[in-house]
Amino acid sequence: MSTKSTGPRSQTPDIHLAQQPDADALLGRSPLAALVGMLLDQQVPMEWAFSGPYTIASRLGADDLDAHEIAARDPEEFAALLSEKPAVHRYPGSMAQRVQQLCAFLVEEYGGDAEAVWADAATGKELLARLQALPGFGKQKAQIFLALLGKQYGVRPAGWREAAGPYGEQGAYRSAADITGPESLAKVRAHKQEMKAAAKAAKAAKDAKPSGN
Repeated sequence: MSTKSTGPRSQTPDIHLAQQPDADALLGRSPLAALVGMLLDQQVPMEWAFSGPYTIASRLGADDLDAHEIAARDPEEFAALLSEKPAVHRYPGSMAQRVQQLCAFLVEEYGGDAEAVWADAATGKELLARLQALPGFGKQKAQIFLALLGKQYGVRPAGWREAAGPYGEQGAYRSAADITGPESLAKVRAHKQEMKAAAKAAKAAKDAKPSGN
């Protein structure tokens, strides 16, 4: 496995996304765990999503995730692994499939080395394109992960904040990229609730608007 790096990971970052010491330690030292956590971060609380990689590794009897091993697993067996209680995700079957698709892509394109996705990216725009090419990563998820890499993992190619869009802004509390502890988690939660309320109000106003001239 390649260990090529631009030098940003010389020091393991202090991550607090899972709000569990062992799970957060894995996120800090394992590029693949960070990617899988980001993949799982939808339709469940962030702590649940980002503790998923540690749960998967533990059930595999390993101290880290291995893209080659996960990609080669029997799909039904892997889905059952994620479905064990407590389940890794609200939709463990479909997310197991997505995790395997991500790992298979990393094996095919990057030799199974998740860090190679960003290790030699020259610009934020290039890195965003690489992240968006990953299975399960749309533009928003890719921008949030790019912001997370820049803000907490020290991966900062030229123009990374701009490429991450609003998630790259300094002092923002919009996403997982901004969570460094319970206080910031509460701020991000509050922001998400405000966004949901605003969207609901906008929809209600639109629905109430009389049609016609």
